[in-house]
Amino acid sequence: MYRFRHQRPVYLIDYACFRPISKYRYPKATVLEHALLAPFYDVSSAQFIERILERSGLGDETNAPASVLYLLPYGSIDDARDEVEIVLFSAVDDLLSKTRINTDAVDILIANCGAFSPTPAIADMIINKYKLRNDIRVINLSGMGCGAGLISLGLARDLLQRMRWGSKALVVSTETTTPNFYVGKKRSMLLTNILFRMGGFAALVSTSRTKARFRLMKVVRILTSAQDMSYRCVYQEDDDEGHRGVNLSKDLTSVAGDTPRLNIITTGRHFLPTIYKFKYLFSITLTKMFNAKISSYTPNFCMAFEHFCIHAGGSAVIDSVQKGLNLSNKLAEPSRMTLHRFGNQSAASVWYELAYIEAKGQMQQGDKVFMIGFGARYECTTAVWLCVEPSLSGTDGPWAECIHRYPVDVARAASKPNSNS
Repeated sequence: MYRFRHQRPVYLIDYACFRPISKYRYPKATVLEHALLAPFYDVSSAQFIERILERSGLGDETNAPASVLYLLPYGSIDDARDEVEIVLFSAVDDLLSKTRINTDAVDILIANCGAFSPTPAIADMIINKYKLRNDIRVINLSGMGCGAGLISLGLARDLLQRMRWGSKALVVSTETTTPNFYVGKKRSMLLTNILFRMGGFAALVSTSRTKARFRLMKVVRILTSAQDMSYRCVYQEDDDEGHRGVNLSKDLTSVAGDTPRLNIITTGRHFLPTIYKFKYLFSITLTKMFNAKISSYTPNFCMAFEHFCIHAGGSAVIDSVQKGLNLSNKLAEPSRMTLHRFGNQSAASVWYELAYIEAKGQMQQGDKVFMIGFGARYECTTAVWLCVEPSLSGTDGPWAECIHRYPVDVARAASKPNSNS
């Protein structure tokens, strides 16, 4: 009866991020040069790209797949598959090396990629490469955007509850940019070319605490796609000239502000000290019942969590969450530095941020980590981790060769951001 009513604890055995090499470097100067010389852009598009680059928060060491590095991108389905293999096989190889487990020990495989869904599926590519068992449980997710990595972990947690104790789930995630490069002139669809970069992660979770590094304490997901405005705020479509891309609606800013607020309130209810809950309830009561014109109370989330991993979707996204949670610049540092070094890597970005915290030697046993990711249609997912065993060597991940240069002073544009950004 106890096991029926209570979930088993789920642990993160370890994780690994794709570590790009110099041949895939995609500096801002190259992006701008392509904008000026490519035949499918006009002068107005090039000027728009330049303005967004200036305030994007990206550095000059971000990476893109080989097909995008050319003046005329040639992204075929084979090129997209190559990108998936380069990213995910590298991350899984690193993970297997770190955990030293046999591939036969993997009971569940969950793979996700937002905008690329080939046949055979990406999960099948992993199975074929590593010769996983023929009775493995397999789920392949697509179209779920930048929050899919945390959604996958919540799904792995639920599946592990129905399997024998000690079962293991392998979760892999990437966002393939090759087939989604936009060659039109619509500004709201050009943003994905500017911000998204190459990246991915692999994580191994289990109900066994053996060799575990983190314990999954909570996963909260808020979905608002029932509302038309939310449903279409990130929408893959063809422009008026027939060029396919992802349209980031002008309503995205308002939707992206409301949805995380609902999620954060739900998450905070489980972890914030009681006094902060009462203060928040009191401020809401004054505002709603007595129409009091006071600013709503923002609880001090630093009392509940030591570290924050905010999806590096862009400077505006990080600013919004930092302000909403009333975080210091130090706590938002992993997100800004990840955006600067690696760009927007979709669902993988929060794992690069966790790797940054560990590479800096800031993770201690008993620390709680708050991860927040966003996705199309519009969705917000948060996950809370408890550190069980800090990394003995935090410099063997994606930050190994550059952590000594961070943090850097990210230049910010003083002008008011464009409404589409």
